[in-house]
Amino acid sequence: MNVALVKPTTDHAASDIFAAARGRLPGKGPVAEVREAAFAEFAQRGLPHRRIEEWKYTDLRVLLREVAPLAARPDADALKRASEALAQIEVKGGCRLVLVDGAFAPELSDLGALEKGVDVRTLHDMLESADNAARADLLRTNATTDVMVSLNAAMATDGVVIGVADGVVLTKPLHIVHVTTQSSASSFTRSLLQVAKGARVTLVESFVAANGAQGYQVNDAVVLWAGEGADVQHVRLVEDARDASNISTAIVTLNGRTQYNTFSLTTGSVLSRYQAFVRFGGEGANASINGVNLLKDQQHGDATLVVDHAVAHCQSREIFRAVVDDRAHSVFQGKIIVQPDAQKTDGKMMTRALLLSDGAEADNKPELEIFADDVTCGHGATVGALDESLLFYLRARGLSEKEAQALLIQAFIGEAIESIADDGVREIVIGAGERWLAARG
Repeated sequence: MNVALVKPTTDHAASDIFAAARGRLPGKGPVAEVREAAFAEFAQRGLPHRRIEEWKYTDLRVLLREVAPLAARPDADALKRASEALAQIEVKGGCRLVLVDGAFAPELSDLGALEKGVDVRTLHDMLESADNAARADLLRTNATTDVMVSLNAAMATDGVVIGVADGVVLTKPLHIVHVTTQSSASSFTRSLLQVAKGARVTLVESFVAANGAQGYQVNDAVVLWAGEGADVQHVRLVEDARDASNISTAIVTLNGRTQYNTFSLTTGSVLSRYQAFVRFGGEGANASINGVNLLKDQQHGDATLVVDHAVAHCQSREIFRAVVDDRAHSVFQGKIIVQPDAQKTDGKMMTRALLLSDGAEADNKPELEIFADDVTCGHGATVGALDESLLFYLRARGLSEKEAQALLIQAFIGEAIESIADDGVREIVIGAGERWLAARG
C-alpha cells in the first residue's frame, strides 16, 4: 500500500500569506535568506499540535486553525484609535514605545523622554539599512527550535531594538505597548533588549486592542541579554480583545551576577500562550519568574517556562497562579534543567490553580531534568477551590458572595504580584486584576 503525506490546508494558506507579505517584510540578502529558511521550517512542521509534547495541552490546529493575513500598515484612522486605547494602560513616569498593528508608531511614542545611555532603534530600519545587511542575526536564535518562533522570524515586520550602556540606571520604565486596531488580521513583532554590565532597567510590555478590533492574532518575541551585574525587571500585561489570540515568546540570557525578575499577567485573549526560555550563562545570577492567569468564559491560557541552568552557583524561583472560572482552561508547563557543570544550583518551582466552577480546567506539568549531583531543586503543584469556611466567615460579616470571592482571589494571587519591584508598575497590574474581578459581577 502506498501512503501519501498531505499537508494540512492551513499550511498551504500560511504559504500564501507569506508569499503575499514578502514585499512588506524589511530586509534583503542575508535577512531575506533567514526569513525563507525560517518559513521553510514552519511549512515543514505546520502549526503545533497535541502530539508535540511541548504543545500537548495547546493544540493550535484545533484552537487557532490557521494563520490570519498580515495586518495592513496603520493609517491615520488606525493611529487615532490606537491613541485612544493607550489611555487605559499608562505607566506613570514611563517612556512609551508604541507598536500599532505590528509597525512602530513614533508619533505615539515618547522618544524625546529617553534617558541618557539608552539607544532605541526600530527593527524595521535596522533590517532595511544597507549598513546592517549582516544583521540577519536579529532574526536568529539558538535558544529554541519552537515552530512559532520560526514563524515569527519569517514574518516579523517591526519591533524595537534597545541598548542600555554600561552602568546606566534608568529611573523611568521602558514601556513597549502593542495596540491592535484591525480585525481578523495578524501582527508579527520582535524586540531586542541588550542591558550592558551593571545597568538597571525596568521593561514593561502591554498588549491591548483599540475599540472594535476583533478576532486578531498576535505573535511577538522578545530577546533579552543581560550583562554581568545587570538588574532587569520585566513585566508583561496581556489585555487583548476577548476573541483575540496571543502567542508570545521571551528568550533570555543571564550573565554573571545578573538579577532578573519577571512577572506576566494574562486577562485577555480567547487563546494565549506565553513561553519563556531563560538561560543562565554566568555564575551568581538569580531569576525570579512569576505569573498569573485570570481566565473566564472559554479562555485558554498557557504559560510554558524553560529554565536552563548551564553554569554553577545560580538560583531560580518560579511562582505561578491561575484563577479559572466558567469553562476556561489554564495550562502551566515549567521545566528546570540543570546541566552537568551547574553544581550548587538552587531551583524551585510552585504552581497553584484555583477553580471557581465545575467546568473550569487546569493542567499543571512541572518538571526537573538534573544532570548534576550537588544541587537543591524542587517543584510542586496544587489545584483546588475556594475555602468554603473562609467564604462563610466573610459572608457572615456582610459581604456578598462575589465580594468574598474577590477578597480570597486577591489574596491567592498576591504573592506573585508582590514580586514586582516598581510601585507604579505594580499598581497597573493590580488595576488589571481588579478590572477582571469587576467583570465577573
